[in-house]
Amino acid sequence: MSDLSHIDASGAANMVDVSEKDVTSRTAIAEGVVITRPETIAVIRAGDAKKGDVLGVARVAGIMAAKRTHELIPLCHPLMITKVRVDCTIDEALPGVRVTAEVKVAGQTGVEMEALTAVSVACLTIYDMVKAADKSMRIEGVRLLEKTGGRSGTWRADG
Repeated sequence: MSDLSHIDASGAANMVDVSEKDVTSRTAIAEGVVITRPETIAVIRAGDAKKGDVLGVARVAGIMAAKRTHELIPLCHPLMITKVRVDCTIDEALPGVRVTAEVKVAGQTGVEMEALTAVSVACLTIYDMVKAADKSMRIEGVRLLEKTGGRSGTWRADG
């Protein structure tokens, strides 16, 4: 009926059966940005946010989110993640913060959702921590940059 793996022949949502898939090394990298006012970047850089170390807390939040993706996205499998790296970098040109996440696993299904969840939650955490200084912030461009492993092999975003 559909090429969508989470929809069965009758059109109902289902969790994909990965039991027959090979265990392979799989990686996913995702990104997103939090667009702020220049003054907000100064607050983040100086560590003057009332809630503390904005970028440090956002990194930890992203890592925690990747590990709990299956609890947030109904049809995701619980995975034994082997690596999560979340980077939050101030980018004056935006102005704002650029967030990237890399997630790895040796398993039967990919980690794209875990990388996207890590980026999303890290961006939301940045927003939460400095919203008192800048309610006009925008979270933009959350997307998958690359995935490797599994039956479909390597995929990279254009641009």
